Amino acid sequence: MPFLATGTARNITGAGHIIDCGKQDDPTHPAQQPTPRGGGYHRKFLATGSDRRPASSDLARELREENAALGGAAMDTPSYMKAVVEQTSTLADWVHGRDAATPVPTCPDWTLADLVDHVGGTQRMVTMLVGEQMTEPSRAFAGYVPGPADPGQWRAWLSDGAAEARQAFASVTDDTPVWDPSGGGAGVPFWSRRLLGEACVHRADAAAALGTPYELAPELAVAAIEDWLDTMTSRGYWENRPGFADAMRGSGQTLHFHATDAPGEWVARREPDMVALERTHSKADVAVRGPAVDLLLVISRRRPLDAAPTLELLGNQALLDHWIEHMDWVTG
Repeated sequence: MPFLATGTARNITGAGHIIDCGKQDDPTHPAQQPTPRGGGYHRKFLATGSDRRPASSDLARELREENAALGGAAMDTPSYMKAVVEQTSTLADWVHGRDAATPVPTCPDWTLADLVDHVGGTQRMVTMLVGEQMTEPSRAFAGYVPGPADPGQWRAWLSDGAAEARQAFASVTDDTPVWDPSGGGAGVPFWSRRLLGEACVHRADAAAALGTPYELAPELAVAAIEDWLDTMTSRGYWENRPGFADAMRGSGQTLHFHATDAPGEWVARREPDMVALERTHSKADVAVRGPAVDLLLVISRRRPLDAAPTLELLGNQALLDHWIEHMDWVTG
């Protein structure tokens, strides 16, 4: 569960480039371990990070300042959790009573039941981490609860899980020590934002599965983009995904992501030992700009670039293709 594998629709510049949301040959895949669907690297990150840096007021404040640097009003932990409840409620209404075997085209190895199980199970595990103020996560993973088999129970199960998560976050402060895998040491704000990113992207998966139009407020789309980019470029992800690190090493190549309907700009710079992420406006080797929700769907591999005509691409497209190709949320 470390980064809560948010599925992996590999949509690059054309249709048909899709990979699964969890690898069946991964020994930590749910087929082999009692972890939620999409957990291709859950155990891999479990053994790291918990003793690296404790949560601190300085690190929590830095995360809030990073959010504020996007140019709009910073979303704080209560705001994230309010949005998590709202997004989960919409998802719950969509999936309630639907065919559990419905395939999820953006996550080809998943059915609708797998998607529900992953979202609700993940929220419950994070509730344990935060509510019990865990600085070591094994017990939270061991306590994973699968979703009900009866789709007629899905609405209540998802809604209850989101509400319980919100209550758990309300019982702590941003400075409360809670384990997170990023290496940032600010577990409470990390997980509140991570749950929002999860809810937004997986609701897009449900929309694709059910043929339902997907809409998302630009401000929430910006928050989900921030979650995706910041998590994927974190020190913890780099250190624990050697294949990802090898693919993303660079010599200063830059990518600029720019939301045009809400404040949000990011420049990623590929260095030999990290991917540096800045919240700024500057020239880059490649830039992609447009409505935040379309930017989110392309970056998160839920929509191919050529199916997003509202996005404008400037510069080296091959560099963007390489970036999206390796932002896959699965183990190598």
